[in-house]
Amino acid sequence: MNELNRREFLKGSSALLTLASFGLLGMDFNTKSGPLKVALIGAGWYGKSDLFRLIQVADVEVVALCDVDKKMLTAAGELVAQRQKSKKVPELFEDYRELLQSHACDLVVIGSPDHWHALQAIEAMKSGAHVYLQKPISVDVIEGEAILAAARKYKRKCQIGTQRKSTPHLIEAKKRVIDSGLLGKISHAEVCCYYHMRANGNPQEEAVPDFFNYEMWTGPAPLRPYDGLPHTRWWRTFMEYGNGIVGDMCIHMLDTVRWMLELGWPTQVASQGGILVDRNSRANISDTQSALFDFGDLKVTWNHRTWGDAPDPKYPWGATIYGDQGTLRLSVQSYDFQPRQGQAVHKDVTMELEEYPEDKTEKDLEKHVAPAIRYHMLDFLKAIADRSKPVADIEQGHISTTSCILANLSMELGRSLTWDPKTHQVVGDEEATRRLRREYRGPWEHPEPDAV
Repeated sequence: MNELNRREFLKGSSALLTLASFGLLGMDFNTKSGPLKVALIGAGWYGKSDLFRLIQVADVEVVALCDVDKKMLTAAGELVAQRQKSKKVPELFEDYRELLQSHACDLVVIGSPDHWHALQAIEAMKSGAHVYLQKPISVDVIEGEAILAAARKYKRKCQIGTQRKSTPHLIEAKKRVIDSGLLGKISHAEVCCYYHMRANGNPQEEAVPDFFNYEMWTGPAPLRPYDGLPHTRWWRTFMEYGNGIVGDMCIHMLDTVRWMLELGWPTQVASQGGILVDRNSRANISDTQSALFDFGDLKVTWNHRTWGDAPDPKYPWGATIYGDQGTLRLSVQSYDFQPRQGQAVHKDVTMELEEYPEDKTEKDLEKHVAPAIRYHMLDFLKAIADRSKPVADIEQGHISTTSCILANLSMELGRSLTWDPKTHQVVGDEEATRRLRREYRGPWEHPEPDAV
């Protein structure tokens, strides 16, 4: 790690405590002399957010950026030059394949839309790079299996951007409340999102601007009529590119519950819902949906609505874990533990704006999430250095992603699904098993787990 960055990083006591809890104090994160060579594929909002957090905590040189929007790509290159130590503008690419052929990268950060994750992650690991991949890892289940197979075959680390596992106050909640047994017997958990985040409307079709390669942006997904720049969060409102709000938001909180309670695969998944309120917009993701994930002695339920009010305004997106001795509420902003007897415990998120003053002015940065991404990056680097699994290893990302995909599939088919993680099939349901793989638009070919 760059020594200046290390000194700055260790200024805050919260940083010290969290580093110690991860076993990161005193670690040399570089596996070679000199800065790690890094590339970013998908230079939009969250791709840059992830990359800038990595620059803050490690000795890296961003050598290349890739995006199909020339304006966004050029602007990202200038921002990276301002932020990285060398002050160099990375080489800019429109095609990720050319980037991977031109640069032997140590790390590749992937912040592209969900429908590109599988192809880009697999090719990056084939090229020899370790990968930081945003969630959900895939749009269909077989894609996820192929990414996992590639990571194991090429012996590359793949950290998934489910950074709740690296969020300091949630780590504290796990250790202080769950691991110490304060909840007692735990048999139920709820995860939810009530944000009004479904992009509604009916924009007119228009000509594709000359600075945007819409054909390449679409890639293996169906080619929709162009009705505006999709990467301005418009794409998330279509199932062609992702898995709706379940795939975007449930995965975070379901993954959090699984991590906290050490859960594996659900045995059954059932879901219902649909477009029940806003039926006039072009959006085709559900605006209302519930799901049940059955982990045997523990059931986890999910609910989202993109309309109306949240039942608990303090926790509009979060998880609640119920024990016979108390209740634990969790979110990116705080946690609250209410025992049946005794004193309640509350903890707010700790931001590090003084330690990292650039966080104060970075456009669109989720300031409360920045520390978690930094710790997540450090855990990723530690896993590379000591050849261990990162806290959000690709296998865990695959389980959480698949669980959410199965929920959507259950809702569409109108029946519950029994999952067999050994055969990777839906038990007794040929139609559901067949739909674990989506059709790819040519000339792109769907990755296969046994052929990566």
